Amino acid sequence: MLESRTVEEPRLAIRRRSFLRSRRKFVVTTATLLAFFLACSTFLAINGSLLLPFDRVVTLEGGMGSKAEFFEDPEVQRILLSHHIRVHPTVMGSQELAHVDFSRYDFLFPSGRPAANEIIARRKAANESSNSYYPFVSPLVLATYRDYAETLEDAGIATPQHPDGRRDVTLYYALKLGDFLDKTAAHKTWNDLDIGRHGTTNGNVVVAQTSHICESNSAETFLAQVAFTRNGNAVPEDSVADSLTAAIKPLLGVQGMPGADVFEPYVAPEGRGIAPVVVAYEHQYLAYQAGYYDRNHKIDTDRVLLYPTARFITQPQFISLNPDADRLGELLTHDRRLRERAVALGFHTIGDGADSGELAKYLGARGIPAPDSHTDDTKTIMPRQDLLNRMVREVGDCPPPAPSDKATP
Repeated sequence: MLESRTVEEPRLAIRRRSFLRSRRKFVVTTATLLAFFLACSTFLAINGSLLLPFDRVVTLEGGMGSKAEFFEDPEVQRILLSHHIRVHPTVMGSQELAHVDFSRYDFLFPSGRPAANEIIARRKAANESSNSYYPFVSPLVLATYRDYAETLEDAGIATPQHPDGRRDVTLYYALKLGDFLDKTAAHKTWNDLDIGRHGTTNGNVVVAQTSHICESNSAETFLAQVAFTRNGNAVPEDSVADSLTAAIKPLLGVQGMPGADVFEPYVAPEGRGIAPVVVAYEHQYLAYQAGYYDRNHKIDTDRVLLYPTARFITQPQFISLNPDADRLGELLTHDRRLRERAVALGFHTIGDGADSGELAKYLGARGIPAPDSHTDDTKTIMPRQDLLNRMVREVGDCPPPAPSDKATP
């Protein structure tokens, strides 16, 4: 007879200490991840980027000249992205800008009034709307080096300026453009002006180098400034346009083959050997000085500006072609962070129709004297757009502008 046995069911042993340890580790890990997530969310919320992966980011196509530098600035791009806007700039000269196919762009940003007027006229002729915004301004200047400016001072052509009362450093000079052009017309060289007194030798003709006159707004504007000066500080009219154009062509033609960008070589170490005097915008120089100060904790006293006494202040005109671009125009005009960045890039911002004074404060904080471009009450007035276009084509031997891909009625 078989003996029966009682077999107990297996028991599950619970190691409570190990369970508690795992649970505690889970809680700590979860809390750490949650804190990290909250910190990242707070940072993104402060920077306006929290919902960017979920919100529509609008990419705007813009045609512009030198103001592309503004939209290529990483800080400007970050600020615009916080507003769900990305800008894709296409760089072109003012003459080209006025004749593009508008259907390809959301906005146009010409550096000067002539091209802007032509764009607006084309839109109006096509019964299409546009809106204009004026976020900042920048005077047209001649950038040079101290020994060249002092040589012009010796010749009675330039006068040092001390707009903020500081006399320990001179960065700005008033320039008698007519006298400067007289030296060019007479084929006077820098050696003729005795630049050797300042430890330099240069047998080239005294001339201001411009960007390509057929494409560049700064070169076109300088041509208008030269024409105004050589016409006795009067706006050229049709009756004198041809003879005046013939007279000023040699003043701009002796500079040789102009480059696309004359300011970049100017700030390069070998700049003075390429072109000792270049036509530029004030904001380019001031942005360079601010950057130089931030890197070296001092200003570059070798590079200075010449302000023609018949002054011309360019006012870039942002022209929106649709509602999305209107929103960008409003931001450029009123957004505090974008205005502060424009100041950091050397622009005069506008407040209540006048200079806001923000640029002078920004420069003063870096020990950089603030310029005063109001050398006297004479203001260059541009000729009619069609007349200016004709003068540009003649002086620069430019081809006629290509028609836009989309005809305007």
